[in-house]
Amino acid sequence: MTPETARPFIDIHAPVAEALASGKPVVALESTIITHGMPYPQNSEMAANVEKIIRDEGAVPATIAVIDGRLKIGLSDAEREALAKTTGTMKLSRADLAFAVAQGRTGGTTVAGTMIAAHLAGIRVFATGGIGGVHKGAEKSFDISADLDELARTPVVVVSAGAKAILDIEKTLEVLETRGVPVVTHGSDVMPAFWSRISPYAAPLRLDAADDIAAFFRTRQALGIEGGMLVANPVPAADEIPVETMAGYIDAAQRDAEAQGVSGKAVTPFLLSRILELTNGASLKTNIALVENNARLAAKIAKAL
Repeated sequence: MTPETARPFIDIHAPVAEALASGKPVVALESTIITHGMPYPQNSEMAANVEKIIRDEGAVPATIAVIDGRLKIGLSDAEREALAKTTGTMKLSRADLAFAVAQGRTGGTTVAGTMIAAHLAGIRVFATGGIGGVHKGAEKSFDISADLDELARTPVVVVSAGAKAILDIEKTLEVLETRGVPVVTHGSDVMPAFWSRISPYAAPLRLDAADDIAAFFRTRQALGIEGGMLVANPVPAADEIPVETMAGYIDAAQRDAEAQGVSGKAVTPFLLSRILELTNGASLKTNIALVENNARLAAKIAKAL
């Protein structure tokens, strides 16, 4: 399904190519969580374990990244480990994905970048931690993630724990509604808040089974409705950090970012790193748990499709 014009730039890992050719379920995974979201060695351990979870659920994982200018659809164990150790990598979204390929650079793909690559390869389901969205203060900074526009244009099911809680969840939901992106919460009537199971905001739609989510996506495509859909999957109760507790950490981290003049693509990695320090590592444990939980659900949806 990969367009002929894209083939010279893409390497599809053999197990992924075989699965796609035979119609087996495949789940895409992003790589900014490896390159920018977690420190080493936790990033490497998390990435390997998430791939194992997807295999155990009966699907094939495809971690997506750009390495030395090659768009990789699926990584070998050695490539994944090397990426986890690499410093100074780019953070690749729609605007700069082709730049990294053209210039022979290495980078982790964001939600938007991963969706583009997954669609090129014919992968319909993608598991991540949290999507980007509208940053707090966006009415002045205009800092809105390209992930939201990508969800509106690229037909991939994105399973996440909602928008990252460092963002303005209410405004993120408003932008998604404006863009016509369906937001389905799995098994809950309220939106999750990444590290926490609940937020103050009602879920636009609710479905409780992977089969129903798959049927909804198939129906959208059958009706010719463009774009993807967001599945918001709350972190397991045993692993969450209560929303009231997280609010204090997030506020402190954002004050630090403002004081240090952090802006643009550097904001999210800075905030995640600072929150990791403020929570004495608890936020990382929850982050890993929610990614694993999303991988399980994504594999079930991929099988249902």
